[in-house]
Amino acid sequence: MLSVDALIAFAAVIDTGSFSAAAERLGQTPSGVSRTISRLEGQLGMTLIQRTTRRLDLTEEGQWLLERARRLIADLEDTEAQVAARRSQPSGLVRVNAATPALTHMLAPLVGDFLDAYPLIRLELASGETFVDLIEERADLAIRIGNLTDSTLSARQLGQSQVRLLASPAYLARHGMPGSVADLAAHRLLGFTAPASLNIWPLAHGGIDGLPVAPAVTASSGETLRHLALSGAGIVRLADFLTSNDVRRGALVPVLAGATLAWSEPVWAVFYKQGALAPRVAALVDFLARRLREVLDPATIGKSNL
Repeated sequence: MLSVDALIAFAAVIDTGSFSAAAERLGQTPSGVSRTISRLEGQLGMTLIQRTTRRLDLTEEGQWLLERARRLIADLEDTEAQVAARRSQPSGLVRVNAATPALTHMLAPLVGDFLDAYPLIRLELASGETFVDLIEERADLAIRIGNLTDSTLSARQLGQSQVRLLASPAYLARHGMPGSVADLAAHRLLGFTAPASLNIWPLAHGGIDGLPVAPAVTASSGETLRHLALSGAGIVRLADFLTSNDVRRGALVPVLAGATLAWSEPVWAVFYKQGALAPRVAALVDFLARRLREVLDPATIGKSNL
């Protein structure tokens, strides 16, 4: 395969009229440039430049190659310019995969601001309640909540969302507010179908941090559990990103707030990374890291929403 550097050196020799001038342009030595041209000629099996003590003349083969070399160099320079432009103003399609609650409560409220900042980027948002193969699903980025187990992925933490116990005022009016952890035994609890770790609530029990519960109703989606809690079906364990607006407007009320441990679930941007992250994807990851850290900050939520 022809060396691009050799073609650049060849064009520089013709453009400047000498090996020494080409060497100065390229930051090399004249002998180094001469050896590069000789190797190129040897590789092609043809003479490109007729050298005399006074001048350099292109052969017919040299003229043929020079035209192609200049087109190639122009294409490379154009590509380099476009790459620089895309870095300064990223463009293109970013495919994002996330569970429905994350799309609804974390991403959707920020999409308008992101597109205002990056008008050349387009977004494709796909929901999925289970972990997916990013390559198979053609996703550039996934938003995941909780601990990560796939070591083949790269990830960046975007923030963390505190977990609380909540119920609707209507449910508490019918069943009363639990006064202690033991009182939960008399209440209807809402939980996750899987994983089992999500049914360990942030409460101290028997000297151990974490209370395993046996929900009366389970669902695979936090959004479904949120709606169950809002409808008065029972007490639920959910993260702030799902419920802070509900708490702010009084639709959900913290339960056992004084006994609740300060547990948080990490929020991750997950992606396959081979070399540098594409500018369009990096722009979204950086934006989410900046904005979600503000939105998910437990201290901020506690002051403004709870």
